[in-house]
Amino acid sequence: MEERIQTALEKREVESAAEPTKDGALFVPRADIMEDREGLTLLMDLPGVSREGVSIELEKGELRVYGKVMEKTFPGDAIWTEYRVGDFSRTFAVAEGIDQSKVEAGLKNGVLRLRLPKSEALKPKRIEVKTG
Repeated sequence: MEERIQTALEKREVESAAEPTKDGALFVPRADIMEDREGLTLLMDLPGVSREGVSIELEKGELRVYGKVMEKTFPGDAIWTEYRVGDFSRTFAVAEGIDQSKVEAGLKNGVLRLRLPKSEALKPKRIEVKTG
């Protein structure tokens, strides 16, 4: 039984692996997602990305963040480079209970911050205990 589960997981990983469709640098920026009573907050490191260089879509339970980091030119030869350039893309599964009309995004100091508030139906309700 355990072998079949492992084989199924391996097969699913192989089937879901996306194939690159263009030449050039591709990378996956790092992200953190936190949840509180009011909603989700996604933080993504995007050093060197301008506001115009990022696109965000939320549709059918998928949050897609994609864009491009342009290569920088400096005088002289680079000795050491760690910042990634090229296209990037991340897709996250998001609960259907997110209020799409209230989603907010901001980019400051190379960090993208997305706030995805929960709809009122998903927020925890405080129930008052009555006596008697």
